[in-house]
Amino acid sequence: MTVSRLPVDLQGVYALWVRDITRFVRAPSQVVGALLTPLLFLVFLGTGFSGAAIPGIPEGVDYLQYIVPGVVGFTLLFGASFAGLAILADRDVGFLKEILVAPVSRTSIVLGRVAGGSTTALVQSLLILLLSIPLGFRVRRPLLAPLALVVLLLLAVTFVGFGIALASQFRDSQGFGILVQFAILPLFFLSGALYPLDQLPTVVQYLGLLNPLTYGVDALRGVLVGNAAYPLVVDFGALALGAVVMVVVGAALFERVEAG
Repeated sequence: MTVSRLPVDLQGVYALWVRDITRFVRAPSQVVGALLTPLLFLVFLGTGFSGAAIPGIPEGVDYLQYIVPGVVGFTLLFGASFAGLAILADRDVGFLKEILVAPVSRTSIVLGRVAGGSTTALVQSLLILLLSIPLGFRVRRPLLAPLALVVLLLLAVTFVGFGIALASQFRDSQGFGILVQFAILPLFFLSGALYPLDQLPTVVQYLGLLNPLTYGVDALRGVLVGNAAYPLVVDFGALALGAVVMVVVGAALFERVEAG
């Protein structure tokens, strides 16, 4: 059996990962644009409400400390979800047809896209985390801080899979972009990123519990600030489950994409 016929071609995965990273590095304007909105949240909300008594936020937790994990999660959500846009861009220039007819499995293509999209989204979210420090954010649990990378990676894989699943159903980037933008804000506001979920109506709280970003933001608060609403084992379990489900769904839908 040749390598090209294996279910996962590591060389193909690596090649697609390198291509996504190269495209990311060569488009600094897109990186800056992706960071502007999260920075606005941090500057105008985080510093503006710093010291204010926000309902539902534990006593002694400054609002900037509370909001930074949520904004970091939003940055990753935005970057990862739009990873599917690269698939449609490749369709427009004919590159998607070339890789679909190449002796590489669809699984390898999806994994390459997941690896590339997750890496770029992870870099963007870490940049926001670093930029929050001059604004006053402090990591209160430095020994657990490395776990934040695991949280962000699981979130990135989840939402890259989400982006791939959506992109597989579109043939034009415009329609995909509209739908993703429509989906991102509800996911963001239903994650507890800006305010505790228990301040919302009961029905809305249940919707928030179905949102993977909810557990990602909560886990980030737990490992960075020491203030999580759920046990970390619950957060990590939900994130791992969400990552597996979305990659499987994304791969299954991508199998139906035609080369033409």
